[in-house]
Amino acid sequence: MYLMGADMGYVLVGMPMDAEMYWGMALIVVGIGLAAFGLLPKQLPRHQRIIETIAPPEDAPLTRAHWGMAGLLALALIIDIMKPASLGFVTPGMRAEYQVDRAMVAWLPLAALTGTVIGSFIWGALADIYGRRAAILLSSIVFIGTSICGAMPDFWWNVFMCLLMGAGAGGMLPVAYALLAEIMPTRHRGWMLVLIGGIGAVGGYFAASFLSELLQPVYSWRIMWFLNLPTGLLLVAMSPLLPESARFLQQMGRGAEARAMLARFGAVAHKATEEEVAAAEDHTHTPPAQGRYLGLTAALTLGALAWGLVNFGLLLWLPGTLVEEGLSVAAASGLIAKSTLISIPVVAVATFLYARWSSKWSLVLMVAMMAGGLLLFLLRTPGESPLLALTFVIVGSSGVISILLPYTAENYPLRVRARATGWVAGCSKLGGLMAQGLSVAAAVPAFGIAAALIAVPTLGALALIAVLGRETRGRDLRELEQVSHK
Repeated sequence: MYLMGADMGYVLVGMPMDAEMYWGMALIVVGIGLAAFGLLPKQLPRHQRIIETIAPPEDAPLTRAHWGMAGLLALALIIDIMKPASLGFVTPGMRAEYQVDRAMVAWLPLAALTGTVIGSFIWGALADIYGRRAAILLSSIVFIGTSICGAMPDFWWNVFMCLLMGAGAGGMLPVAYALLAEIMPTRHRGWMLVLIGGIGAVGGYFAASFLSELLQPVYSWRIMWFLNLPTGLLLVAMSPLLPESARFLQQMGRGAEARAMLARFGAVAHKATEEEVAAAEDHTHTPPAQGRYLGLTAALTLGALAWGLVNFGLLLWLPGTLVEEGLSVAAASGLIAKSTLISIPVVAVATFLYARWSSKWSLVLMVAMMAGGLLLFLLRTPGESPLLALTFVIVGSSGVISILLPYTAENYPLRVRARATGWVAGCSKLGGLMAQGLSVAAAVPAFGIAAALIAVPTLGALALIAVLGRETRGRDLRELEQVSHK
């Protein structure tokens, strides 16, 4: 149907939804369900398991296998982040084709953010059941299926499919962090997590803008949705190169596969002592949300919500505020663009601080900078240049999102690591969802009031992370789990 519309500039609005389209969408849902069933991992009964402890050498060098996995996951994150980043590039074409106003088209990013929140929660839980590799594959299959939204002739069908696409995109990010945390050698884990996350974020936005400039003038805005098909197929085709976490394989009782995976990455496994077996069994039955986990989860949740409110709320409301104060659209955009350029080196700085200084205090520093920027916005008088406040907010928010999920992945035990990372990732989008909800309801407060309100959870997160956060730099994941268990 899309190709048949080439002579009309790929304008499909008004075309009837025939039976083939409805059956096709139903089969996509069935296909995703069958894929999910087929990806269920084999799990040996507990009495047949040989319990081993995984002992990766702490000072092991990065091997070719590590670099290959890092490159593949960076590509996966670029593709993943490219999906929501495309929203800003498709809305002008959608408004023109569907003849909808700005308030109506705001439902599209609202649906996409809702999908990413749901996806982060669901895929995080699935990754602790299915395994990291299977969850990434399932997310790729959702990408392929939701590419059909490029052919939707009706606006509301497009919004619905965008919701499903967001669910697939929201799930890959936390799973990739969990996999990286479990495979990287201890002394390389921190900086590699932050670096790959930064590459994914910057690369995803660059890929969306580059492909939009290259393809939209010829194939219309719809091509940005159809890109889900080749990019999803690319991830599936490269899946043989994607490893499963040896720690997850060990937990499932698949010892031979775990040992083979360890050998691939230069690590070893040895038979557990009686004390280690008892500790592992006891740890398995201890709820993860006890004691220290509750406070840490509250701290990271607040930080994630604050970041979402800043990134998807305050920074999106700022251009309109500056224009209302008398700046031209070009001047307001130029001011924000200059400040945004700072976010590129911030990723490198955050990586260095996280790996060489402190994981906990690097996050505290970035949250503090974001809070400082919000307070500067609160003290700013109308008409005064927001450059200093904006710089603080952008530096802080760029650093927070570069560090927050890697830090989360390092702080939780194996059996809940993915769902905890998914929870925090989902909360970062939930903050944005709350902000977009205010936009749709036309209930956005005055800019200074908005900055003050967002500063409350930001300062709360700052205090809680400073008090309850743990130092993870250079510490083995097993050591962190044992400390948490105590």
